[in-house]
Amino acid sequence: MYKQGHLEEQEKGGQMILHHMIAIIIAVILDWFIGDPPDWPHPVKWMGSLISRLDRYLNSGSARKAKGIVMLTAVLFIVGSLAILLTWTFYMIHPAAGILMEAVLISTTIAQKSLKEAALTVYQPLKNGDIDDARHKLSYIVGRDTDKLDESEVVRGAVETVAENTSDGITSPLFWALIGGAPFALIYRAINTCDSMVGYKNERYLEFGWASARLDDAANWIPSRITSICMLIGKRPHYFTRKKAWAIIRRDARKHPSPNSGWGEAAVAAILCVQLGGVNYYNGILSNRATMGDPLVPLEKSHILNVNEMVTITVIIFLLFLLLGGVLFEMASSWIQSTLFV
Repeated sequence: MYKQGHLEEQEKGGQMILHHMIAIIIAVILDWFIGDPPDWPHPVKWMGSLISRLDRYLNSGSARKAKGIVMLTAVLFIVGSLAILLTWTFYMIHPAAGILMEAVLISTTIAQKSLKEAALTVYQPLKNGDIDDARHKLSYIVGRDTDKLDESEVVRGAVETVAENTSDGITSPLFWALIGGAPFALIYRAINTCDSMVGYKNERYLEFGWASARLDDAANWIPSRITSICMLIGKRPHYFTRKKAWAIIRRDARKHPSPNSGWGEAAVAAILCVQLGGVNYYNGILSNRATMGDPLVPLEKSHILNVNEMVTITVIIFLLFLLLGGVLFEMASSWIQSTLFV
């Protein structure tokens, strides 16, 4: 009796991994062609509204770190419960319906199309020789002052944005989707949204956003490193070997203020043989960021197209990694069944 029940649980677990894999592929295709139309309803907008409301109610007085933990827990519980209920309901109707619903939900957690389009809005005016418009478009996607940047600095801002956001905007939610389907992908996106809204090291959020920032670091730790490896597999550097590029990535990734964002930025810098990081101004205040990569070639507008191409190739390779992981999980489960329960 126990043996039969255990085998049935193993089989269901394998089926769910297969369902997740199919849903992930459909989700990437949906995002590739549709993206995030601005006037469509979107879970991240609802998450943002919930976080803002809890921020207003809780982020005051004493014990702000504890209140931040309460806020984060409430957001994750609400998002996770709704996601589980929705996917379970559709799977009860039919497995195909469940897979499709998961695909739609997962697609809302990734932003490949919108990330590349944001970079192209900066590239196009540079191509047309309109540096003022390029600076203006860059200001939509970065927090630094852009009004006095020259062309190479505008390019740096766009390339850094794509490099830093490839992991938390695309590959990390896909990683968690393989493990736990749409609910885990949405929970990841909720963690990331909490961090982006309250995870600042300033007087208002240093304590209140502590839990959100720490959990976001943990959630991105593995995917960010896999992403940098996928970047290096997908594109060979022009001036040295992949082994040398990996040494540069390992050397520079740890310099970034974030324990995870530096892996994508260092990978892009090493592969394109450019230098990222350096001096930025925020509301007129100087911020001297550590540099990433070696400046073998100067930054130019074509590098925006290069980094967009890298994103496409990286996502494909990352998907192959996920599929391989799913297959290995299935093989391991089958081996355990045949070894222990035959």
